[in-house]
Amino acid sequence: MAFPEPKPRPPELPQKRLKTLDCGQGAVRAVRFNVDGNYCLTCGSDKTLKLWNPLRGTLLRTYSGHGYEVLDAAGSFDNSSLCSGGGDKAVVLWDVASGQVVRKFRGHAGKVNTVQFNEEATVILSGSIDSSIRCWDCRSRRPEPVQTLDEARDGVSSVKVSDHEVLAGSVDGRMRRYDLRMGQLFSDYVGSPITCTCFSRDGQCTLVSSLDSTLRLLDKDTGELLGEYKGHKNQEYKLDCCLSERDTHVVSCSEDGKVFFWDLVEGVLALALPVGCGVVQSLAYHPTEPCLLTAMGGSIQCWREEAYEAEDGAG
Repeated sequence: MAFPEPKPRPPELPQKRLKTLDCGQGAVRAVRFNVDGNYCLTCGSDKTLKLWNPLRGTLLRTYSGHGYEVLDAAGSFDNSSLCSGGGDKAVVLWDVASGQVVRKFRGHAGKVNTVQFNEEATVILSGSIDSSIRCWDCRSRRPEPVQTLDEARDGVSSVKVSDHEVLAGSVDGRMRRYDLRMGQLFSDYVGSPITCTCFSRDGQCTLVSSLDSTLRLLDKDTGELLGEYKGHKNQEYKLDCCLSERDTHVVSCSEDGKVFFWDLVEGVLALALPVGCGVVQSLAYHPTEPCLLTAMGGSIQCWREEAYEAEDGAG
């Protein structure tokens, strides 16, 4: 007689506040985990980018070189490089260890809202208020981008990259997916200005948030609407959304001081997590664990599941 397989543990939501870090860099415009979730980046309105160990609450390095506020950042797959973009229209490639600027790419005609590395960290993709996505070769000395994607009719608010796709959200109300293998462009019309887009962890779906205070889950290949998620407030700010580490929940910032979690399949609200008084400007979800970072005002908050016990020195 065979024993039944043990049931997988139900997903736990990060609702226990472990840490609040005052970042000391003006308003935190974005918070981002690195590739393995051990470190995070914060983008400041004071023109700096900072690298932290969020569980320990320790500042590891400050990166200075932008001429205006930093709006987004990302880490490379091997943790050796960072890229960032901001209000100075520049895209900056940094060496993590030395804190030095390796390259500064100029060409955008307006502020850079979003930056991403490709998988090999050989190319930086940047999306700007100037309605373009530009692709910069990290290894070349050429000052101009190797490719410009200019299909958007208004500012580009969000860019995400998979091994062969670029997913972009625009204020023109369209989410565009560039399939680089097939050389094809797919477009889904949402109708309201898009604030954030992302792939599901399994790569089958895309999640899009827009200024009608609605998140939509679409089948990546067909564009079919799989779910709508409401209850949060997003009418004027560019706010982050994502999926939890096991694709079980849809997660969004809100302008009313909370982070909202919905059950992905059922579409029902599972948790409205109170962060504070103000707009939850940004969030980041750990790649493999129920750990959430939120940004509000000048600080970030680190959240874990209720059962989590901090290791000595990390709490």
